[in-house]
Amino acid sequence: MVFLFLKGGYMKKLAIMGSGKGNVFEAIVKELKGFDVEITCISDVLEAEILKFAKDLKIKHQYLPYEENVEFFAPRNFDMVILTDYDKEIQTSVLELSKFINIHPSLFPSFKGRDAIYRAFDAGVKVTGVTVYRMANDINDEKILAQYPILIGNTTHFDELKEQVEKLEEIIYPKVVKTLVEDKVFDFNDLFSHEGCGGSCGSCGGCH
Repeated sequence: MVFLFLKGGYMKKLAIMGSGKGNVFEAIVKELKGFDVEITCISDVLEAEILKFAKDLKIKHQYLPYEENVEFFAPRNFDMVILTDYDKEIQTSVLELSKFINIHPSLFPSFKGRDAIYRAFDAGVKVTGVTVYRMANDINDEKILAQYPILIGNTTHFDELKEQVEKLEEIIYPKVVKTLVEDKVFDFNDLFSHEGCGGSCGSCGGCH
């Protein structure tokens, strides 16, 4: 599926990679409706939900075993590769082939790695959130593109926190991707327009 941006211009080629759920993928696709982009959905899991979402939306999609990443990406010249719930670590040789964007369920530099939501909850921190960043071969070279906080109350249960984080990912990630497609810098205030964060950050009753 190709979304046409009425202002015309260069059509950007995007790949969206995931291993599991398709919620964030669907949110990104909706955010880019009307833009001049060609989207390819990729998963290393044959029966992944994200591929089913892509099929339903009539978007180009492909099962791609992890071991074939280099062979696949080398000749295709994607402008950007967006990771959503991708389980494996991207190979160094693959990161050199495009601009790789990822989202993580914590506020960098805290709680990098797996089980970030649980580790933040278990540590008793009062603020966590999500971080969108550009991936790099050296972890110290990774560039933070956007962050948004979530307050953890004294009576907050882990399941509630996890739900808040996942909801926030569906809101902030598509907006950051859209600004990248537009070659703009993400503005934190963009989240206070339209639906905002829906109050998922826990610091208000809903943004305006």
